[in-house]
Amino acid sequence: MIDMENIPLSIKMLSRLFPLRFFFAKFTKLPLIGNLMDKMFFENDKIFYVPRDRVIQINQNINQDDSVLLPSEILNYFIDKSKHHVIMNFCICRKSKNCENYPQDFGCLFLGEAALNIDPKLGRKVTKEEAKDYVLKCREAGLVHLIGRNKLDSVWLNAKPPEKLLTICNCCECCCLWMMLPNLSTDIGSKVTKLTDLEIKVTDRCTGCGECIELCFVKAIKIFNKVAQINSNCRGCGRCVERCRFNAIEIILEKGSLEDSIIKISKSIDLT
Repeated sequence: MIDMENIPLSIKMLSRLFPLRFFFAKFTKLPLIGNLMDKMFFENDKIFYVPRDRVIQINQNINQDDSVLLPSEILNYFIDKSKHHVIMNFCICRKSKNCENYPQDFGCLFLGEAALNIDPKLGRKVTKEEAKDYVLKCREAGLVHLIGRNKLDSVWLNAKPPEKLLTICNCCECCCLWMMLPNLSTDIGSKVTKLTDLEIKVTDRCTGCGECIELCFVKAIKIFNKVAQINSNCRGCGRCVERCRFNAIEIILEKGSLEDSIIKISKSIDLT
């Protein structure tokens, strides 16, 4: 059970405002206000969705030793690289929405020197091994990771400087902050993206049932001629792949994709 009595008043207020995120996100589409909000909350952000470990490398036989790519390797790379690891005691998204589908106490994992500035009432320091066990536990609970530089976290947690804070978020499809992506300006929304060279492919097993449309909150899937089609709005979270009862959607990663994504994240963050 999460003890909200000891949570700072500012965090309680933020939690109450959370359901209004869709409303506030629309202001990012107004040129002057949008530029200001970008600078305040999203400046230099680079955030990647990391689908769960059900990915087969493109054009490779599944029996080959190097044919399976595990997206979680990206998380482990940065956990190993960082000297500082802090796990939030709760997920502000799920707590604000009183989520009943996923654990409310599975909060973000923060890496880097700035994580040490997080109020001890909100999170706890852990070892590298504990951090790896934690993200595995989150995946087993059905949560999907996002990883990258997210200035908004630096602001609401007062964990500065933002270039020394790396976020590993553990998201559900019902309460995630980034459900507001369709409401954000194109410039800000593009900072949350899929892994390099990741493709989500609809196969000929698709029946056009439309269940994936209901699941996709970025509105990346439409039915055309009784077959699902995925457009450029896709962020590669992989939830449609896991939920399709006909196994009609696949995730494909090119060899070198994980390394390239690691390079891009590394350029936006300083974990030294």
